[in-house]
Amino acid sequence: MAKIVILTGAGISAESGIRTFRAEDGLWEEHRIEDVATPEGFAADPGLVHHFYNARRAAAAAAEPNAAHRALADLESDGRHAVLVVTQNVDDLHERGGSQNIIHMHGTLNGALCAACDHRWPAPAVMHRTDLCPACRAPATRPDIVWFSEMPYQMDEIWTALRAADLFVSIGTSGNVYPAAGFVQDAVRAGVPTLELNLDPSSGSRWFDEARHGPATEIVPAWVREMLA
Repeated sequence: MAKIVILTGAGISAESGIRTFRAEDGLWEEHRIEDVATPEGFAADPGLVHHFYNARRAAAAAAEPNAAHRALADLESDGRHAVLVVTQNVDDLHERGGSQNIIHMHGTLNGALCAACDHRWPAPAVMHRTDLCPACRAPATRPDIVWFSEMPYQMDEIWTALRAADLFVSIGTSGNVYPAAGFVQDAVRAGVPTLELNLDPSSGSRWFDEARHGPATEIVPAWVREMLA
């Protein structure tokens, strides 16, 4: 059974209506990244940060998985390949598209985290700065999202899977955000074949053995059909 590690980024959810991470002007949904995606931003204005992620949570809940999400689920369910999806996305479109073996390296909008005791629990649709942690009762509830300067989740598991893979595929990523941007180089060093599926060439396109460019809803299902043929 071939082991396939698939990294996905904002490009796979863009056609579901989820806006990509940041625009050319450096803003995310009209906010400075420093204000809504850093521990310092949360400490300075937790109300703003909760308002921001409440809106992102609502947008993700209203979105539907697209053909690319469903194709990856088909590849996993076929049974001839051991598929691990490592996603930089914080939406749940992979899960709702049918994938089961998923690592959310940047956390998830559907999770809440206590900044005081690290307790985790399912996030309500709307979170407030006054919400109490159900474990320690501290008013330190934050979204369970990995912000800039924080360590992504399950990195040891990701590195182990990547180095043991038979194929590494990167879908819908810019190649600008580390450590995910370095996965292809690590795969190359381990002798793992690599494939990029992206709307345009990423910053790390030169590292890939093969690259196919176009909308995710077209090129991902086409690649999966080839794998299942």
